[in-house]
Amino acid sequence: MNKNNRDFSLEKAAIEYINNLFRGNVDGHDVDHTMRVFNLALEIAKDYPESNLYLISLSALLHDVDDHKLFQTENNQHAREFLKENDVNEENIEKVCQIINEISFSHNQNNKPSSLEAMIVQDADRLDAMGAIGVARTFAYGGKNGRPLSSSIQHFYDKLLLLKDMMNTEIGKKMAEDRHQFLMDFLKEYEKETRED
Repeated sequence: MNKNNRDFSLEKAAIEYINNLFRGNVDGHDVDHTMRVFNLALEIAKDYPESNLYLISLSALLHDVDDHKLFQTENNQHAREFLKENDVNEENIEKVCQIINEISFSHNQNNKPSSLEAMIVQDADRLDAMGAIGVARTFAYGGKNGRPLSSSIQHFYDKLLLLKDMMNTEIGKKMAEDRHQFLMDFLKEYEKETRED
């Protein structure tokens, strides 16, 4: 596949779809998150001209439409319905759904994605859980779900600090360095400000 295989009209339809689906969401799994993942995935893909941008762009845009934290769907129901309604062929529907299913941290942990496209989208999704935006999203999710600050801080140790060493692509690893350092600096400052002498 070459770099010119994106379907811009389909991407536009997907963006409209997620704007409707995520309307009112304030827990960090919103349209802004999806668009950051989309843009990061395309940025990473520049280093991999052999990658399929059609699959990358669709998977990035639809990666949270069936997230178990947000929806009670099964078998990628929302993603499949959108793709079928927009005349995506069955082979590509299965490929997009496989990519989506392989990028989730909670479902895959250390399991490496089976395709370059899934590695790229997974790196993009994980990068958006790091750095300043990762901090903001952690507390947005915690606040929405009634989680105390201590539980949100624990999330750094349970997930966020692990991500740097779980990146798949070389550029993803480089991009993760500064974001990881920001998380470390934040935790250091948080511990200093909450220390009881």
